[in-house]
Amino acid sequence: MVRVRLQAHPGARVERVELVDQDCLGVWVSARPIEGKANVAIERVLAAALKLRPRQVKIVGGGTGRRKIVEIELPDMDALRDCLLAYRLRSNPT
Repeated sequence: MVRVRLQAHPGARVERVELVDQDCLGVWVSARPIEGKANVAIERVLAAALKLRPRQVKIVGGGTGRRKIVEIELPDMDALRDCLLAYRLRSNPT
């Protein structure tokens, strides 16, 4: 289990996930931050990007702010980086 800082970007035109710096993810979702819809979308988009089940990604801190802590069922940060690299390659085929 790995915990990562996350910067939320609700109301985006395109949903995506990026590693912003060494230990912080940026997650862009189209859902607006109304009644927890953006948080649900963040968990869903992040799980899809990492090829995990939605229940394997959970926001554990910062539920009402843009800066959050997310818990991901991966062994370590290296595994997370590998999953994000695979996601980038799937998203941007050249």
